[in-house]
Amino acid sequence: MDKLFGWERFFENIPKILPYLSVTFWIVVYATVFGVLLAAFIVLAELKKIPVLYSFFKVYVSFMRGTPMLVQLMIIYYGIPALIDPVFGTNINRGWSAVTFAYITFILNQGAFLSAIFYGAITSIPYGQTEAGLSVGLTEFQTFRKILLPQMVRVALPAFGSDLVGLFQNSSLVFLIGVTDIMGRAKSIGAATKHVLEAYVFVVIIYIVISLTIRLLFYYLNTKLEYGREGVE
Repeated sequence: MDKLFGWERFFENIPKILPYLSVTFWIVVYATVFGVLLAAFIVLAELKKIPVLYSFFKVYVSFMRGTPMLVQLMIIYYGIPALIDPVFGTNINRGWSAVTFAYITFILNQGAFLSAIFYGAITSIPYGQTEAGLSVGLTEFQTFRKILLPQMVRVALPAFGSDLVGLFQNSSLVFLIGVTDIMGRAKSIGAATKHVLEAYVFVVIIYIVISLTIRLLFYYLNTKLEYGREGVE
């Protein structure tokens, strides 16, 4: 009878799983980059109180922040084809890869969460600083870039780092819609070999190492920014 856990099988699984880390990596990259852009647009609509968009984004952010990531993933995966296919006569589930639905879900999710972080950061800065910038001849954009943005980054950075760790960990759900990431690959190895523990232990190690790396990186960045602020004061 085979042992429950074998180091030989563990090391054999490493080259089988590691290449699929790129799938997880690109989900995180796309979600972060486009999530930041979406969040910036949402914050702008909220600050300017743009009609219709302001109310829409309030409901949207509340929904995305108040529902589980898995529910959002399933709604996007099954909901988009259900809405679009009857209208345009398409078959999106066949035309789009499963990872495309993952990208859409995580971008929308990140847009909502990051908008809350950015909005809290920018509203924490006294409005008097904006008035001071405008009073010395700076435009609104120059005031934002030179005065507000550096302070906003400093305030938002810790929460942004925690959100990025959560994003990386939540990406493990995408195998449920057929995306072969590191979790999906571990599952397929377990199904093929009847030995699941070695593959999942390696995946756990990957998540721990990368999560700790992200936390240490943001801790270092936050420390540097705090040091810079002390020097100015």
